[in-house]
Amino acid sequence: MKTSELIREANSLPVEDRVMVVDSLLKSLNPPDAEIDRKWAEVARRRLTELRSGALEAIPGDEVFARIWSRFA
Repeated sequence: MKTSELIREANSLPVEDRVMVVDSLLKSLNPPDAEIDRKWAEVARRRLTELRSGALEAIPGDEVFARIWSRFA
């Protein structure tokens, strides 16, 4: 099967199936690393604790993106 045929067939799949195909392809390019996943989970737990305790203040997403876009303007 040609690549273009494969892509056409994949595009005809329901959204949920396309997500599974994309996820599988991405994992094949960048295999998961349990140690990295563990470290990210630790960071996420720490940040959630900091948010809940008030040690950190959340910034609305639109403000974050506005700051990013202004850097590239």
